[in-house]
Amino acid sequence: MYDLIIDNARIVDGTGRPSFHGSVAVKDGLIAAVGKSTGEAAHKKINADGLVLSPGFIDPHTHYDAQVAWDPLLTCTSWHGITSVVMGNCGVGVAPVRPKSRDIVMWDLVNVEAIPYEVMEKGIDWQWESHAEYLDALQKRGLGINVASLAALTPIRHYAIGEESFERAATADEIADMQRLFRDAMQAGAFGLTTTVLNNHIGFEGRPLACRNASRDELSALCQVMQEEGRGTIEIALTGTNVGQVSDDEYDLLKFLVDESQRPVTFLALFNKPGKPESYLNAVEKVKPILAWDKAVPQVTCRPLRVQFNMKNPFLFAIFSSWHQVFNKSVEEQMRMYADPGFRDAFRDEMNQRRIFAGQWGRMTLIDAKSEAVQAHVASKKTVAEIARDQGKDPVDAFLDLAVADELELLFDLQAFNFEPEGVKNLVSDDRFMIGLSDGGAHVDMLCDAGYATYLLGTWVRQHQVLSLEEGVRKLTSVPADLFGIPKRGRIAPGMAADLTVFDLDTVDAVDPEYVWDLPGGGKRFIAKSKGIKHTIVGGHILYQDNEYQGGMPGQVLRSYDR
Repeated sequence: MYDLIIDNARIVDGTGRPSFHGSVAVKDGLIAAVGKSTGEAAHKKINADGLVLSPGFIDPHTHYDAQVAWDPLLTCTSWHGITSVVMGNCGVGVAPVRPKSRDIVMWDLVNVEAIPYEVMEKGIDWQWESHAEYLDALQKRGLGINVASLAALTPIRHYAIGEESFERAATADEIADMQRLFRDAMQAGAFGLTTTVLNNHIGFEGRPLACRNASRDELSALCQVMQEEGRGTIEIALTGTNVGQVSDDEYDLLKFLVDESQRPVTFLALFNKPGKPESYLNAVEKVKPILAWDKAVPQVTCRPLRVQFNMKNPFLFAIFSSWHQVFNKSVEEQMRMYADPGFRDAFRDEMNQRRIFAGQWGRMTLIDAKSEAVQAHVASKKTVAEIARDQGKDPVDAFLDLAVADELELLFDLQAFNFEPEGVKNLVSDDRFMIGLSDGGAHVDMLCDAGYATYLLGTWVRQHQVLSLEEGVRKLTSVPADLFGIPKRGRIAPGMAADLTVFDLDTVDAVDPEYVWDLPGGGKRFIAKSKGIKHTIVGGHILYQDNEYQGGMPGQVLRSYDR
């Protein structure tokens, strides 16, 4: 007798092959049979008449390393048919960590991923020091969905070098220690290495994130571990100098990582410039010699990147060195700095010299305020550029005056990237790119793109028909599984893990984000609910049915050495 049979489904197997009508039988957490219904017995049956049955979706770019400590269901990602996530991206994570360095690790996450410090302080119990102990702790406490962990370079450098990791490259002895730490993580089942050179990725006290100081000797030593292990993928946040461009230095670094590791390298991120839906091709041309699924693979997002923020957390401005002094300060100190003409002039000068951000004032609006005076500006629906014009001010002065007038409670809304459909269509339909960039678990009070999978199916498969159903599912399943070497996931076939998603193609979609106050200590975050996901099955266990949690913790810590 089978544990579960899903009957009468439109099966989309994750390979890109045409869908077919049939049934899937599950036993002991694995897919036991795929084909026509035979009427065999099972402890539980699902009649999927009119519904699509696919492999569980795999999110390749999340930051749940902290949140998983207090939310083993990994909400709201698990609400969207996603059964596995890859976490530890962009060079930041929570292991390895010495007890004395926990604060530093948390402040890194505050500044890079905008995860509130007080939430982590209340929510993380630190039942680990090494990466192996971290993975074991996650498995022991239970998981709703599966996690594939990448080893982040910043905590590795902190552990080996100490606080000087913010200031310098490693010595030969420290490199040997880093190599040992990374090898231990790989042998515990980590799926590779992550780092960043993005200049808005700053760490504790506004200093450059430690992994940005890594030398080529350090990177080479870590790549050697991957060569020796014969597995793993590198993720790097790379393209930060100019949207749609890859600089000579960035290309050289990408090629270095590909050559040294002989493993795939996925890099962030390709966007298009406003009004130029093919500007991404400049970056593609630059990396063309190494653009391949076994070499360098760009990541793209299928959603508009829209950010809501206040000036207590100036994450968006970390790209400017003039702003680094503002991070991790009290509201009173921040308000004094924002009002300082010298600070404003330094910001203006840097912005003009680097020719970045200035044009975005026309895409920034006000959406919520505390004081009556600023509420009038919110009600006007005007952009910061329009308010500045009306007041006869420079946009920098108008922007910061508004923030200070509302004691930094004022909530801004910015359409940052990907808000022009033609440009996004080009990105999601290009077979050389991996769709992801959900950032699940990060920027929790600024945005929520965890519903990218249901958005892809609702917008680009059903509504615009840019992708076929089969191709859309393939991009959400076997593509990330193959790139990261995630075992027994991403396809429907006998012997594969019974991680499955049942959805209604006529209604599947992501609901617009909303605020909830459910973080440890009552902290605020954005969530995005789903539509059309009927069943989410993890290891043969029905985790969600019609958006209702069914109980149990069937998720696993995935190990890269499994096959």
